[in-house]
Amino acid sequence: MSETISFLCNDEDVPALREAVACIAGIGYCEKGIRERLDLVDINDLLWRALPIYRKIHLARRDVLAAAIDLFLLQGIIPKEELNPLFSQADWDVLTRIGIVSISPEGLVRAQVSLFPVGDRLIFSEHAWPKLPHPGVYDIPQDRIMFVGTDSQWLARATIRRKVNNTLDLCTGSGIHALLAAAHSKRVVAVDINPRAALCTQFNAKAFGISNIESLVGDLFAPVAAEHFDLITANPPFVPSPIDTLGFRDGGRSGEDIQRRIIEALPRYLARGGSAQIVTELGERDGVSIADRIRGWLGDAPMDIHILRIREYTSQIYALGHADGEDYGVFLDSVNAWHENLAAQGYERIVALLLTIQWSDPACGAPWTRMEDSKPPLSDHAGIEIEGSFLAERLSRHPNLLSLLEQSHIQRTSPISFMEAGVLGNEARVETNAQVLGRALPVHGWLNPIEREFLVRMQEKQDFSGFVGLATELDLSQELFLTTTRSLLQRGLIALTSTQNGIG
Repeated sequence: MSETISFLCNDEDVPALREAVACIAGIGYCEKGIRERLDLVDINDLLWRALPIYRKIHLARRDVLAAAIDLFLLQGIIPKEELNPLFSQADWDVLTRIGIVSISPEGLVRAQVSLFPVGDRLIFSEHAWPKLPHPGVYDIPQDRIMFVGTDSQWLARATIRRKVNNTLDLCTGSGIHALLAAAHSKRVVAVDINPRAALCTQFNAKAFGISNIESLVGDLFAPVAAEHFDLITANPPFVPSPIDTLGFRDGGRSGEDIQRRIIEALPRYLARGGSAQIVTELGERDGVSIADRIRGWLGDAPMDIHILRIREYTSQIYALGHADGEDYGVFLDSVNAWHENLAAQGYERIVALLLTIQWSDPACGAPWTRMEDSKPPLSDHAGIEIEGSFLAERLSRHPNLLSLLEQSHIQRTSPISFMEAGVLGNEARVETNAQVLGRALPVHGWLNPIEREFLVRMQEKQDFSGFVGLATELDLSQELFLTTTRSLLQRGLIALTSTQNGIG
């Protein structure tokens, strides 16, 4: 028998449910508390195959936090008495009545959903590992809801969190991005084609007292007609799969079936001044630009595109990571099927991406596309840095940049790390790799010798005359001076602070 939670909660049970959730949060069950207890640098470093090690080493001291982590995150089965200091009998009654936990006649508790930490917030969703070998194992149904995984955490950290009127979260799943957006949006619409996902989103909204979310069932933009949104987020099914077994995961054989439709429709639904942010994976073919593919999906819409390449996987590694089968021969057949599908698409590698798309500013010229290599976002300040990248890019393209510089102070944004890379061969070459330290998005890029010297000599904030003096020391023409300034601005290595109004 399949054992799944209905994500239904009677109104009279809501206060008791919120009290039980508050008890869990009150013992330090949050991203920081779990990281510290399991000795993780990042919650995304959690390895599901290492569950026995976590229990044996990090959760050996069985206090209520250890028991809660074991039960609600690591899918353990624990004695009820371990959480009796946390939950009253009324709490146990509501948790079992709703179906969040089940309790055996022997007093053993098993959670039927997981409670995932996202910063200081908690999100109910289905288990990350639904087939763990213990009572209640079930085959994975097509309408299963995506757990809060690495890609969900990345998008949560990278979302631009300025206050907006309307937010749309597509492929909402557990509702994580809709729930987070509710804190800075007057109204949030969460859409998923899976009715159970809509129920899960509503359940989370009830559990955490959020009232400005509307959860709708439908195919992408269909339920919102001709509305425009200031923020659109999406974590769509994107896996290029030879099978179609997981609705929340599989994006057709190319992996593009759903994400392409989302991007193609953005010009019709994204409000002017708004942002669309998508976490996804795309197959990459040698000699074919991912950026050009995304630009093609937008058609002629004048929109700026910011792309962060977070990770890359060879087609072989990707096939191994997604193949399935309890029998070794079945597993190898699955590996072959996955790899053959990737080869049929011409994919040499799969790239994990964070995309941000905004309407272009006509004053700054033609729409631009910027693609950078970055490590995964480290904190929820990443959204601030992405928005800063748009501002810096547009500033660097401003037709009156020289006049703006005359009205500004210029300085390095923060400490910058240099790493020299030398190439030995027929033509000796040395390049500098630069990275701004302390960023939530650790982006690095190569500097030419002039750019490097500019940064080295800029020991403190400069007014325009001092900045021009650096160019004079380096014997730069005005054209090369502006080119260098634009390049450093674009990469966030220098910033302008206006001596008047309008910049900074």
